[in-house]
Amino acid sequence: MFTNVREQLRTTLDEITEAGLLKPERVISTPQSSNVRVAGKEVLNFCANNYLGLADHPEVIAAAKEALDRWGFGMASVRFICGTQEVHKELEGRLSAFLGMEDTVLYSSCFDANGGVFETLLDAQDAVISDALNHASIIDGIRLSKARRLRYANRDMAELESRLKEAADARRRLIVTDGVFSMDGYLAPLAEICDLAERYDAMVMVDDSHAVGFVGPTGRGTPELHGVTDRIDIITGTLGKALGGASGGYVSARKEICELLRQRSRPYLFSNSLAPVIASASLRILDLLETTGEARERLRANTARFRSEMTRNGFDILPGDHPIVPVMIGDAAKAGAMAERLLELGVYVIGFSYPVVPHGQARIRVQLSAAHSAEDVERAVEAFVQARG
Repeated sequence: MFTNVREQLRTTLDEITEAGLLKPERVISTPQSSNVRVAGKEVLNFCANNYLGLADHPEVIAAAKEALDRWGFGMASVRFICGTQEVHKELEGRLSAFLGMEDTVLYSSCFDANGGVFETLLDAQDAVISDALNHASIIDGIRLSKARRLRYANRDMAELESRLKEAADARRRLIVTDGVFSMDGYLAPLAEICDLAERYDAMVMVDDSHAVGFVGPTGRGTPELHGVTDRIDIITGTLGKALGGASGGYVSARKEICELLRQRSRPYLFSNSLAPVIASASLRILDLLETTGEARERLRANTARFRSEMTRNGFDILPGDHPIVPVMIGDAAKAGAMAERLLELGVYVIGFSYPVVPHGQARIRVQLSAAHSAEDVERAVEAFVQARG
């Protein structure tokens, strides 16, 4: 049987390659950092979500080593059987306080967190209204729910209002948006979204994976930036980006929502507990975030420098001030070839093309980090100029 399937799959893979859409995986032979070794070569890393440079921070590593001795390697169980330790509850409490929410539930990833919300809270009587550019995990999570599904164009508040009017007969209405859209670096207009939600009696959910830790005056994310923390009902996020870069996710929300998730959310109920070493190291990361803003300031400075220099050199970059900086190329094959050339020049970046971004909008997504020096940023700009020819 598989002989025929093998040929079909090989044809599909060949088509992906010929279209310039193949996504090779680079093997890194060093710890994650601003400088890594790829294929035996030391290169500047401008493609990781290591926003605050904490993935190899010595205090985080020390906390993780200590946690292995104290808490062991893994729980070998789900939370409600015998998989909850004191460190899990402590982290949930700290995240709730940090984000200004009533309660928090830990998940093995933010993908699982988003996969566990909609089916639990919504059924056929309800409606979910989603931004068209929301992350794939939100899209897949919505698909698991029987709720009516409505979509509005990216950050289009007039269309969101129209969708809310369409959902007027629903028992519950939930607006869901990314706080930061990961392919563009654009921020959701949360104040306007909350205004509409209150006008039409809807809840608001924000996936803030690309914001928590460094966006906002104290790094508490897009709700803090827009001054709407008390108006948001659900925040989902990850421990795998700015908050250390390992793995793990969470839902921070109204108390009753979290209580129901603990009883009914399938990814929570049927997945092993977050590894205690990650939970413990995450507590140390929160200590660092709450005691100093130095890394956030370095990140902002690096972002401003890179955006300014790339614009001065005539590159087409999407506007904004987020450390995700999309350098627009258009053609998928050209984006891939440019990324290869940049790697030869000592700068590790990735070309993004369909289906990650729409056809014709291929790009190289540069990710700045607090771990980069000013010299690193200048070298990256120079490499882009060289690679462009």
